[in-house]
Amino acid sequence: STDTVSAENFLNMGQFASLLGSGDDNRKGAGLIAVTWNVAAINNNPFEYYITHTNPQYGELMEAVEKFISNPGEDDFTVDQVFTDDMFKELQGLMQAEGWAHVDRVASRWNDDLRKRKIVSEFLKDKDIGAKRLASMPDRVTNTITTTSGSAFRPCVTNLYEGELTSTERWWRAWSAFMFQVQLEVRTRMGVEKQRACSMLLPISSSKYPAITPEEEEMSIPLQMLCLAIFDAILVHMMNKLAPDSWHGLKLSMCEALSTRKGEKTLKILETVYTDADVICLQEVSAEWLRMFSSSKMSRSFHLLAPSHLDTKRNQNSVILVRRELFALETAVEVTQDAVAQMPKHSAVPVSAGDLCAYTLASKKGNHYLLASFHGDTNGLATIPVVQAVAALASKEEGTRLLFGLDANTYEIGQPGKTQGVAEFAMAFRELGLTSCWGRDPDPTNYTTLNSRTFLQPQLNKAVPMSECRTSPLTDRNPKDFILFSEKDFVKEVTIKDNTGSKDYKEDIPFPTLDFPSDHGIVATALRVLI
Repeated sequence: STDTVSAENFLNMGQFASLLGSGDDNRKGAGLIAVTWNVAAINNNPFEYYITHTNPQYGELMEAVEKFISNPGEDDFTVDQVFTDDMFKELQGLMQAEGWAHVDRVASRWNDDLRKRKIVSEFLKDKDIGAKRLASMPDRVTNTITTTSGSAFRPCVTNLYEGELTSTERWWRAWSAFMFQVQLEVRTRMGVEKQRACSMLLPISSSKYPAITPEEEEMSIPLQMLCLAIFDAILVHMMNKLAPDSWHGLKLSMCEALSTRKGEKTLKILETVYTDADVICLQEVSAEWLRMFSSSKMSRSFHLLAPSHLDTKRNQNSVILVRRELFALETAVEVTQDAVAQMPKHSAVPVSAGDLCAYTLASKKGNHYLLASFHGDTNGLATIPVVQAVAALASKEEGTRLLFGLDANTYEIGQPGKTQGVAEFAMAFRELGLTSCWGRDPDPTNYTTLNSRTFLQPQLNKAVPMSECRTSPLTDRNPKDFILFSEKDFVKEVTIKDNTGSKDYKEDIPFPTLDFPSDHGIVATALRVLI
């Protein structure tokens, strides 16, 4: 059959491969198993997207947060009931000690305006604060700080900080110390330096963010610090009001699944469930995971092909794992830049370092391959140009078999010039003589993602009610992940997708889950080689 089948009919891909013939071969009917998986970069905020959690208290908490922010009623306290006048006076002294200008004007803003605002309706939901980036900008800079010894987290709800924040008073002691006292060893253009979080805040320019007034621009550093403190205090207050006995434990369980043990869980799925694969294309892989792989049991069976120009800033890299017993590793040559060179000069295709990985290599039987792994931009607009470039490179060498695993970031229905529709993507790869693991005409409703934002993140305009997390237009439920290959080289025998880590895909569960650490499903296909 060339149709997608359920995991129950495809539990052991190795059994299927043995029916085809063992691995790459010159005999007609030889088989090859390919896998692609965007393992997903670590999200600094474990609460940002709905996940499937085994503890029912998680769902209760998310619904309570949604209700609190949507309709706080009598709980819409004034800011000074949460971030108190005493806290502000202490913050004012800390900012003055830094020698910051216009702290007195920020104090006037506090006394005349901010302290009297309602915490939800007039602060969290205030569109001007959002447009001016007064809380989101300092949050972005100090939420998670990369140091020479790992990541440092600002004490708050919306990151991987694991300390207990059982009251706003306890939070304030930890927060003020982190922001103004703790010396962090960070790498800069000048080398390794010790910096404090407060020194990392950047001025907000009215030329870039027109909503900000000239006066606010002048005092933007201390004003950001105050707005960030208020924002964090409100969330700590809210969590302790809604779920004082459970929210911290829930957060720790999510930190472990989605961050602390994410790499370990990812590796375990690959080396226990997909050990029979021949080629595994991965996207959004961190440098830390690459080190973990190099010392793993899996590295004895698979060789890692990585781009020479790794993305060290976003830490999201496309790589390829190839079975050692199948490929002649000494023949591997990186051609990533050769593929990029196939794109039109001066094109504005959004491809960053680490997004694409491409190699040519031969199998031990002498067959030549071009293997590629790619992570498309959020809107998918780079996908078609990159596929065209890689296909053009493959066509230059007669007899080269192209196998391309990618997170295409395609959408069920695209918007021309804004988001890449899957139907248009399919039309483009067909014109190149390619087909996909989902066939020549992929089903637009064959989704490989299902995630939506909660109310516990700064962009409340993108938040989705929990009851609508599967159906909202704001939900990312799209057909994004593909394995492409030439119709003259391979025919698809069977394809599965997996969002459980057990070769099974549950259509209606938001993911990641505590057991499946990515927001993209795994796609695996068994191919018959045409000779």
